[in-house]
Amino acid sequence: MAGTGVFAEIFHEEVYKYYADGEWRKSTSGKSVSIINPTTRKVQFKVQACTQEEVNKVMEAAKVAQKAWARTPLWKRAELLHKAAAILKEHKAPIAECLVKEIAKPAKDAVTEVVRSGDLVSYTAEEGVRILGEGKLLVSDSFPGNERNKYCLSSKVPLGVVLAIPPFNYPVNLAVSKIAPALIAGNALVLKPPTQGAVAALHMMHCFHLAGFPKGLISCITGKGSEIGDFLTMHPGVNCISFTGGDTGIAISKKAGMIPLQMELGGKDACIVLEDADLDLVAANIVKGGFSYSGQRCTAVKVVLIMDSVADEVVEKVKSKVAKLTVGPPEDDCDITPVVTESSANFIEGLVMDAKEKGATFCQEYRREGNLIWPLLLDHVRPDMRIAWEEPFGPVLPVIRILSVEEGIHHCNASNFGLQGCVFTRDINKAIMISDAMESGTIQINSAPARGPDHFPFQGLKDSGIGSQGITNSINMMVKVKSIVINLPAPSYSMG
Repeated sequence: MAGTGVFAEIFHEEVYKYYADGEWRKSTSGKSVSIINPTTRKVQFKVQACTQEEVNKVMEAAKVAQKAWARTPLWKRAELLHKAAAILKEHKAPIAECLVKEIAKPAKDAVTEVVRSGDLVSYTAEEGVRILGEGKLLVSDSFPGNERNKYCLSSKVPLGVVLAIPPFNYPVNLAVSKIAPALIAGNALVLKPPTQGAVAALHMMHCFHLAGFPKGLISCITGKGSEIGDFLTMHPGVNCISFTGGDTGIAISKKAGMIPLQMELGGKDACIVLEDADLDLVAANIVKGGFSYSGQRCTAVKVVLIMDSVADEVVEKVKSKVAKLTVGPPEDDCDITPVVTESSANFIEGLVMDAKEKGATFCQEYRREGNLIWPLLLDHVRPDMRIAWEEPFGPVLPVIRILSVEEGIHHCNASNFGLQGCVFTRDINKAIMISDAMESGTIQINSAPARGPDHFPFQGLKDSGIGSQGITNSINMMVKVKSIVINLPAPSYSMG
């Protein structure tokens, strides 16, 4: 169970501790932050409300620890990451339990997230040894007017202290996707987990603690964003920020200063369906893409743009599949579980009511109990409806009927988001041309959008983000190039 056994030391008097300088601590604030169970809508856990002074101490310790860690051989860094991955997978059950209770993730999916996270850490260790173990040699005579009297040795060196801020929907996987690249690259790391998902993240952090990483190298600070959020992101000790979330990321980017940023800020992923598509495949992927984890995924299908001539048939196929989705608590492994907070449910309901007032066709009856919203397909959605543009982050999916491919591409590109999209057609030439025309970071052909496998590049255009994720890209983003130039007294040519 969560907070027991090997995890007992992270829990004290009904409040989970924060992690700093290699030990679990209670905040001097004497305050805590409550985490509400989305299913019961009652307090499930409490975490420490850390202070700005505690943030300062964490940053000071991280800076010191990072210097020593940068001198740790690559193979040793990788060894510790592999150990952490094994411990994480060994203790998947209590961490998955936290995910079920904190974010209402279906039980099987919760276990899958933890196992996937362990695999990600191990892969990162191996990839880091490969790409960081290589440098580059340049010779001066390749540039016009120069003799070969200079040798340039370039290598990749750590940035310093990385601040990682993952989202509620994947608080373990999207934490380790930042932690592991930072550590293998020789950086220290400070984790600020989301409130919903913080306890799962604390359990995950304990697995890194048990693996034996040096004191101060990794920390986990919990607390209210209003009290320590800006203080963390604007802290002079932070040398890089990796953030996954929503509009907050735009505010961070404006305040962060001259440090590298890696951000994924959501999407309105469009699904374009052509007349020649495999309609059974389309329906299956619309349901999987639109309603998995109740639509609370950045890569969920958020709008279906379908040729009018096949729309009726596809809508009927989707309706029949939606009718088979199970709705209920995450403990029962239901397909549709409560959304993360009451405010989220209220926002989704606002989009639904707007669509209703403006004449959308409801393919199911709108139904809500607390945070639990039944899956809803909205047909005949028009561009003047909010749901056509805004990201619901819930089990509500709009269908817009189009008369041409160009109309679908135009709607996709008119969005301020550009994370992912997909196109369904049997014509590979059309698929490539449409994919090229869609202004999104990744386009899936004949499959719903997805983040992964975790070593694939993952990036957003426009308001969907800055930089690129994926294991290799994340490692390269968390290092900088340093050059050493050897100046010879006279030109020297190999075998000359």
